[in-house]
Amino acid sequence: MNSHLALGAATLAALALGACQPAADSDKAFGERVHSYLLAHPEVLEEASQKLQANQDAQTIAAQKAAERRLPSLRAALERDPRDFVANPNGKITVTEFYDYRCPHCEAMAPKLLALIHDRPDVRFVFKEMPIFGATSEHAAYAAIAVEKSGGDYLGLYRGFMSTQPLDEAAIDRIARTKGARGADLAPNAANTAQLAATNALFNKLALDGTPGFVVGDRILSGDDMPALEGAIDAARKTGAPS
Repeated sequence: MNSHLALGAATLAALALGACQPAADSDKAFGERVHSYLLAHPEVLEEASQKLQANQDAQTIAAQKAAERRLPSLRAALERDPRDFVANPNGKITVTEFYDYRCPHCEAMAPKLLALIHDRPDVRFVFKEMPIFGATSEHAAYAAIAVEKSGGDYLGLYRGFMSTQPLDEAAIDRIARTKGARGADLAPNAANTAQLAATNALFNKLALDGTPGFVVGDRILSGDDMPALEGAIDAARKTGAPS
């Protein structure tokens, strides 16, 4: 049980039992009484769970609204960082994606995003390496940066990484080399470590809680919801949102 939920349920149970316990009542006895009460009144747990979820939802919405208010000050870092690979650089509507090559939701979105880039040249697409699944994901991000810096086939690498299972370090190095990375550039260095740190800071300022995450105009989106992304692109086009 969630510790906050357990605490809330126990507090409610204590109130129902009269709250104040005699000094002679041991912690064990009190715990047994709470346990018995909860077994007899499971609706207390349901009410506590609903209250906790409502509080978490309110906090999430507040964080998202605060992040959207910060977007104007983050626009340059989001859309014009010269270190990022950009597809359709002359497009009028900018989409920024934060992703991890080993994230199953990112993998599900990848072919749809590649089709979008191909079919909609008016969509300027910014790629932000955001490894969240440990050292192997970080290695993949370093390899992708190496391909971008070498002027190699970044979209081909993105497609290859997202479609390879399992994506281990050997597969990462093999694909990266075929797409133009130089072997010496695959390891971490000060420049690419700083780039990933900047992306991570930006990700946190946007209150994103996982990958994939997208920014389109004045909207922040999470998850593998292609209809929502396409809707945000259409809305940005109609409103002339900044890009």
